[in-house]
Amino acid sequence: MPASKHPVKINVDLGEGYGNFKCGPDEKLIPLIDHANVACGFHAGDPLIMQQTVRECKKHNIAVGAHPGLPDIQGFGRREIKMSPEELTAMTRYQVGALKAFLDAEGMPLHHVKPHGVLYGMMYRDKKVCRAVYEGVPKGTTVFGLAGTLHEEVATELGLPFVAELYGDVKYSKDGTLVIDRKKKPWKPEEAQAHIKSQVENATVTAVTGEEVQLPIGDHKVSLCCHSDSPGAVEIVTAARQIVDQFNKKYFS
Repeated sequence: MPASKHPVKINVDLGEGYGNFKCGPDEKLIPLIDHANVACGFHAGDPLIMQQTVRECKKHNIAVGAHPGLPDIQGFGRREIKMSPEELTAMTRYQVGALKAFLDAEGMPLHHVKPHGVLYGMMYRDKKVCRAVYEGVPKGTTVFGLAGTLHEEVATELGLPFVAELYGDVKYSKDGTLVIDRKKKPWKPEEAQAHIKSQVENATVTAVTGEEVQLPIGDHKVSLCCHSDSPGAVEIVTAARQIVDQFNKKYFS
């Protein structure tokens, strides 16, 4: 039996430059992925970059979701900020609405919402934070999150469709949560491939402390996340594409 009951997809965070500053090799990554998480201006991205990213995704028929983050451009949304539930809901609604305007202009639907960086981690640690963010998501919109955590629990409570994420270029703690680095560290190609293959094929991962961790993806649809700002991002996503395609061909073709 395959670890996932559905074909595995790949998602990548895109549009994370700002003004004249470029972040990742988006143009090389877009042809390799299924879902794009587009930054909405708070941790990265600006109106022109958002527009350009949406248009490029449209050319390649990539499903686009909003990637709202904390208001921290200098820290790239990877520094914790204390905010009230009202602020979190309004902040999320504001960013999703901004991206949706660009999608509407291109005749594209909003596919999903996936919070960024440390906000994602705050949400699986604090139910009030998670609920506040998800209350800013349009009703019925799919959310991407970490299965077996408050992400899944609160999404279910609010009636939001849930996609379980795996992580191709992020390490895990022994409790199945993520080790979120301020700046992405390089991976050796063979280590990245083993990390991805274990998750895709077995829904398991080796924690930073050495334990083998079972990932509770259950019956959910699954999307493997990689990051455009990781060193060697193109090589990581290319390897992920090969592993995912082999898995999907073996079990779902």
